[in-house]
Amino acid sequence: MISDEDIQRVRQATNIVDLVSETVVLKQRGQDFWGCCPFHQEKTASFKVNAATGLWHCFGACQTGGDAISYIRKRDNLEFADAVRALAEKAGIEIQESGSAGPKGPKRNRLIECLTEAESFYHLQLMRGKSEGAARARSYLAARGFGSEICKRWRLGYAPGRGALVGHLRSKGFTVAEISAANLSVDRSNRTSDRFYERVMFPIHDDQGRTIAFGGRVLGKGEPKYLNSSETPVFHKSKNLYALDRAKEMITATGTAILCEGYTDVISLHEAGFANAVAALGTALTLDHIRMLSRYRIDRIICLFDGDAAGQHAAERTVQYIDKTEANLLCVVLPNGQDPAEFLAAHSPAELQSQLDAARPLIDFVIDARLDKYDLSTPGRRVKALDSVVEVLAPLKRSVLIDELATKVAYRLPGIEVATVKEAIREKAVPAASDAPAPDAPRQAPAAPISYESISMSERRQLKSERELLSLIARYPDELRPLAQRMASCAWADSRHEAVLWAMLSTPDGTSPRDVVAAALSVEPAAAELLSSGEGIESADAAVQKAEALLDALELSSSKRRLKQVKAALHGQGGLEGADLKSLFEEATVLQKRINELTEHISRSQSA
Repeated sequence: MISDEDIQRVRQATNIVDLVSETVVLKQRGQDFWGCCPFHQEKTASFKVNAATGLWHCFGACQTGGDAISYIRKRDNLEFADAVRALAEKAGIEIQESGSAGPKGPKRNRLIECLTEAESFYHLQLMRGKSEGAARARSYLAARGFGSEICKRWRLGYAPGRGALVGHLRSKGFTVAEISAANLSVDRSNRTSDRFYERVMFPIHDDQGRTIAFGGRVLGKGEPKYLNSSETPVFHKSKNLYALDRAKEMITATGTAILCEGYTDVISLHEAGFANAVAALGTALTLDHIRMLSRYRIDRIICLFDGDAAGQHAAERTVQYIDKTEANLLCVVLPNGQDPAEFLAAHSPAELQSQLDAARPLIDFVIDARLDKYDLSTPGRRVKALDSVVEVLAPLKRSVLIDELATKVAYRLPGIEVATVKEAIREKAVPAASDAPAPDAPRQAPAAPISYESISMSERRQLKSERELLSLIARYPDELRPLAQRMASCAWADSRHEAVLWAMLSTPDGTSPRDVVAAALSVEPAAAELLSSGEGIESADAAVQKAEALLDALELSSSKRRLKQVKAALHGQGGLEGADLKSLFEEATVLQKRINELTEHISRSQSA
């Protein structure tokens, strides 16, 4: 369990503008930053971020908001604790968790430092090493078109093995436990040895550019051809993409990601000007990879697969995700069985661009590739072809796209009805290799926005005014403290709003907006969402003026509600006599007079 103190440290350390800017293009207007909402498609910016309070809000279709933790939960589909851990890692904060079973391993920052030092060691061996192995590594890379400048840019390296790395890291103060936890060593014959030896090394970075793992390509004969780091506390294959740290800016700018299969493919593409290329890391493409790319508001994911049978199989595996992203999944399979690096070695970037421009919808490519293997001239052969193609489409059997998919297949298979194709898809067992979620498995969703059911329009207006006032206090706490007495006289429609109000006003003078929000969160977990929805008021004077107008509206609503209660008591309690009856009549008179005054004042203010 993560302590409240650590959660608050993470909130305070996270710059909400920088966090959102990872995937959203923001433009500053006054004190606020605006962009298109990353959670729904829109052309007009309705998504607001405020650096002072650390809050965000969508005024468009989502109508929700919150702080950095709620943002990354919604963006990355994370549980609360995982979101805190992710932000802590970004900020370099070590959090202590109680109740965790088993011994604690090395701290994450030490693992990253260890991996970073390993990257420098491998790179130095490649660039300056005098051994025969280092020379072979340089020759291999040169044959791929990777000269010294490219090697420097991509921090490529050479692993000599024979305990050289372990010895170097120990000399730098890293323990055997840290080296092992970073997956840089293995135990051989009761000795700690280098995990990678006689391999060309490709460092793997997270989306912030920190070294988290390695891929090693064997020199000469040997298996496996590529050896990748195993899962560690800082590296998860299904949640990282090679070169995303370099590609994310261009992905956001172009709205397109190029997804290929290997390290050398990615490097060749970047060096040829295709700086929006990434690759999966020693594993098949996963749903997490698709979601990761979807953070960047992409319109297209072009799967640039090798032209061999393995590339076509990769395309088939990727089909299961077409309904898991709003981006259009497209496919390019290069001619003559070439991979992207080989294609670029023989063709110009313009020729590759022509291939990308001609990218086909992934689903069309997969269906056609399967059916093209069959002679469709007889009914029996068409039935056999149908059985083959539904094998690929089985993971989508419960997708809302099944009608469209069945129609595409039926169009290619004369005499076979759409309904027959749908039935065949639904009856086909899903291949075990698919990592699609079980049909009935619950999908984690971001916390639902606070809503109010079965309330009148006037009550909705009051709730909106209360939230707007609270938002102003969060941004200008000291300027609005003089209005505290008047705020206390209002009858608040939502008790949570009142609790948040006094938590914020109880902070001392000079408290920053972010700390005021923290005080609100200490009494109401939903405070970040409550406080994020306010309009952008750009000056303290304007905030005071707006607050006074909101208090007028709140007092008017409060007075009207109380007058309604008094009248109900007068009409419903025939037994009232004497002082009680007189008191109610007097209160009704005072309330009506105040309502008239406020109505006239508000009317004059609005017409001024």
